[in-house]
Amino acid sequence: MIRVALADDQLLVRAGFRALLDAEEGIEVVAEAAGGRELLDRIRATPVDVVLMDIRMPDGDGLWATEQIAADRRLDGVHVVIVTTFELDEYVVRAVQAGAAGFLVKDTEPTDLVRAVRVVAAGEGLLSPGVTRRLLERLAVGLRNAPDPAALAAITDREREVLRLVGQGLTNDEIASRLYLSPLTAKTHVSRIMSKLHARDRVHLVVIAYETGLVAPGWQ
Repeated sequence: MIRVALADDQLLVRAGFRALLDAEEGIEVVAEAAGGRELLDRIRATPVDVVLMDIRMPDGDGLWATEQIAADRRLDGVHVVIVTTFELDEYVVRAVQAGAAGFLVKDTEPTDLVRAVRVVAAGEGLLSPGVTRRLLERLAVGLRNAPDPAALAAITDREREVLRLVGQGLTNDEIASRLYLSPLTAKTHVSRIMSKLHARDRVHLVVIAYETGLVAPGWQ
């Protein structure tokens, strides 16, 4: 059973998410909160796997709460999905760096919301095809660290190719097609890269791809 917490100061939004998710087999909403501090209290008392997190909330916003979750070893198994709008893209950088595992827009399709919960609960970062390009372009602008190619010394040339494609938002199947690999081989490459670079998830790999200069704004 995937245990979900909802963090949003709009009761109607929480009610809609709860109704949708509770109707799904294998998913249960076990906690709700209208603010960051309330969320932390609840998920420390009730184990959860996934948090759907709004950004703008009173008494501790979603960015602050994401940072607190990432810093708390007791919450290592909690995966945060930021629920945002394109107008809030400048906050996405902080959320990624804090440890968010994925992003959704509030008007996302119901099937995409359910998929997001399942994907993130399985330990994979969520880069929804509908928002990936714009989010990553904004993300790139916010990553001000100078590229450090030496950070990639641990990976092979083939793994570097794979990381570049991950950074562009491609799925394992798309990477396999682009590089003439089997999907299983592509998945194995991604797993090895994550291990070698100590990446939390696929979203963290995207950050690394930008920070090391493998992917830059304007990629095609």
